[in-house]
Amino acid sequence: MPRLICFTFAIDDRKQPVINKRLSEDIVLDVGEGDRIVGIEILDASKRLNLERLLPVKYEIPIETA
Repeated sequence: MPRLICFTFAIDDRKQPVINKRLSEDIVLDVGEGDRIVGIEILDASKRLNLERLLPVKYEIPIETA
């Protein structure tokens, strides 16, 4: 598995001003409007996460019919 330097989990992808708040040496919260968490960054992620269980991510999008 390739080395992953930074894993970013976007909770809210709207364009907005964001402040980065470092929780630890490797964890950064992205805080947006209303002091809400809009993203989480994990630095040096391949050492912190089991990527084989995490990737690939599978998701489904419901198809609306007219």
